[in-house]
Amino acid sequence: MNLIVVPTYEEALTISDLLRGLLAQTSLTDFHVLVVDDASPDGTATIVGAHPEFGTRVHLLNRPGKAGLGAAYRAGFNWARTHGYDVVVQMDADGSHPADAVPRLVAALQGADLVVGSRYVRGGRTVDWPWHRRMISSGGNLYVRLVLGLPVRDCTAGFRAYRREALALLVEEGTHADGYSFQIETTWLAARRDMRVVEVPITFVERRAGHSKMSTAIAAEALWRVVMWRVRDGRASSRRMQEQPA
Repeated sequence: MNLIVVPTYEEALTISDLLRGLLAQTSLTDFHVLVVDDASPDGTATIVGAHPEFGTRVHLLNRPGKAGLGAAYRAGFNWARTHGYDVVVQMDADGSHPADAVPRLVAALQGADLVVGSRYVRGGRTVDWPWHRRMISSGGNLYVRLVLGLPVRDCTAGFRAYRREALALLVEEGTHADGYSFQIETTWLAARRDMRVVEVPITFVERRAGHSKMSTAIAAEALWRVVMWRVRDGRASSRRMQEQPA
């Protein structure tokens, strides 16, 4: 069996449509959905618990409070490993990641360890984003690629598919980012582990309901963590060179 992990915080207006769209995909009949909810005060968890397929194909992991996107994914990934799922997909609950693109990401795992649903490869695009949002996103990805030397064009993408073995390596390596920099961190760790990373073009649509969780603090975390990872990796490389016999 395979699993789709969806972190939520105040997504009562969108979660039902997402579950309906995912479960309607005839090519996803072997997939379950795990909603990881951070005690949403709008009743998101209650809506999930009332779903007709709750307990069979729809599952819920309740967390005590809002602790960040990275923490939610770590909890969801650990749940997936404990329950023995073979493929794990991560995606947002707000409708920005198209449910009908999940089969394409999963199919691409035939030649990859990690598949990224990308806005910034040929065929990928964003819809209904203002110019400044596009500029921040594309500029941020350029910054990440330059600082970390990554070949992935959409390092901040939150729509991904993992092989079980690849996910196990990332979990064992350990992640620490809490905000959207979690996406960058997993890309960085995958590159350091020499995993095969493939980007599949998607159409990213701005959310139709609810509100974005992006904040200045989350953006700042991404900026300083990228530099920290680069510095840490440089120090590790220097130590390895010093330890080599003359």
